[in-house]
Amino acid sequence: MRILHLEDSDLDAELIEAELENLGHPVVIERVITRDEFAAAALPGRHDIILADYVLPTFDGVSALGIARQQCPETPFIFCSGTLGEEVAVEAIKNGATDYVTKQRLGRMTRTIVRALAEKRARDDKSAAEAALQALNDTLETRIAERTRELAASNTALQDQIIERERVEDALRLVQRLDAVGQLTSGVAHDFNNLLTVIAGNIEFLERAVTDERSKRRLDMMWGAAARGAKLTAQLLAFSRRQRLVPTPVSLNQTVVSMRDLLESSIGGAIQIETTLQDDLWPALVDATQIELVILNLAINSRDAMAVGGRLTIETANVTVSEVPVRPEQPQPGEYVMISVSDTGTGMTPEVLARVFEPFFTTKETGKGSGLGLAQVYGFVKQSGGGIRIDTVPAEGTSIKVYLPRVENEAAALPHAPALADGARTYPPGSQPVLLIVDDDAGVREVTATRLMEVGYSVREAASGLQALAALEADPAVDLVVLDFAMPGMNGAEAAGEIRKRWPTMPVLFVTGFADTAALAQAGADGADSIVLKPFRDGELERKVATALAARSSVQGLRLVSDRTRGS
Repeated sequence: MRILHLEDSDLDAELIEAELENLGHPVVIERVITRDEFAAAALPGRHDIILADYVLPTFDGVSALGIARQQCPETPFIFCSGTLGEEVAVEAIKNGATDYVTKQRLGRMTRTIVRALAEKRARDDKSAAEAALQALNDTLETRIAERTRELAASNTALQDQIIERERVEDALRLVQRLDAVGQLTSGVAHDFNNLLTVIAGNIEFLERAVTDERSKRRLDMMWGAAARGAKLTAQLLAFSRRQRLVPTPVSLNQTVVSMRDLLESSIGGAIQIETTLQDDLWPALVDATQIELVILNLAINSRDAMAVGGRLTIETANVTVSEVPVRPEQPQPGEYVMISVSDTGTGMTPEVLARVFEPFFTTKETGKGSGLGLAQVYGFVKQSGGGIRIDTVPAEGTSIKVYLPRVENEAAALPHAPALADGARTYPPGSQPVLLIVDDDAGVREVTATRLMEVGYSVREAASGLQALAALEADPAVDLVVLDFAMPGMNGAEAAGEIRKRWPTMPVLFVTGFADTAALAQAGADGADSIVLKPFRDGELERKVATALAARSSVQGLRLVSDRTRGS
């Protein structure tokens, strides 16, 4: 504790200093006697307390109090005098002294100093609190503004998060809805294709026996209905992404140019068709036949949305997508070949846009649209590894941009189509290849067996995978197994696995009502020649059976040559 002591008597100073030892703290005392010494020592923050005698030879305590109040007003000032009366002491306190102690009662010194220091600390704390409050008040408006900005920024970020979460949830619900509808439609398409196989097959058989024109016309009408049903199931399979695609390098510019006449005849003369084709367009890796259907579907939709005098624009471009998709139909970041079909029609409302890819959803009048056009486009594009963006303004028009994967190696040669085996060749008696037809649908099995027997094959039948295995166990002299892929119990994939395990050289030709390419590949289907789609089209079944048998003969011939070479 630092104390400034104004005292002229050595004895009194010694007595006071001895009393100060009772404070229990180390004490540093600076003793002065004259006015000049006191004035030089009484500086702010230099001492914790001032003790002053009231009467000195050349100086007095009242003057010392005045100097202290002027130079260090915050330092407690205590008179310690032997001549200080009550009235004088009260006057001194009024003038700013903290307290007083008479030399006759020095025992009060310790308590007086402790109380004075406590009061000073209270004043200091109060001053600090007042200063802090003042500073708080001075900066309150600024801090309120800053906090308001922080809250506004947090609220904006929260709103953005809410919007993004709602967008993601909407996209997820759309994906789940489309996937659920896709699974449903693929199952319906499978069963429907079985029915169409029976209907179309028997119509074909009847056509050979019917001779009168009236019956032939009726059969033609039935055949046309079956063909429309086959087209409908193809659209369903396209939406569910289970159609069989053959991706090849395709020049979309050439595709658009070659379709010009078809588009003009389909759209009609009331609509103007314009094309904007990029010169150095990348080749697209897509199924050439399916992309033509996509362009035609989009063009017909645009036609139906426009009045007389509308304009349809087809554009191609190389596009690099960098944005993350915000809807499930949009493309992932990457390089694409883009083809867009734009119109000046009615456009779409947000409600229509949200459902535009759902199967059977249409805004056209009853009987003027199946609602499968854009669903088919969606399925094809997503299965091909691309995406779609729709820009639309009600009453102004719509632009549908289709993004297709580009060919990475543009110098790659176009794949050559394999030579087709003759599916109509005849075999001499006793030399017919033996085929095992496996299908759980008796009607489909009969149509399949009849078609193959008519071209000269010997046919056996089985209604399930287990029956097929039992038939092969009884007599494995079979040249080819024609196996339905989707069957109850042991399905085609499981049956094919068992056949290959027990008879490794036995070839298998899959027949399916829906082309689940991933599942077929896992089951061992090796390329397009290993799969026949229902309903059968244009002798496809007979050609692929002949191709499979020819491939087996080639393999057996090579093995025979190899065995002879090793024997020699």
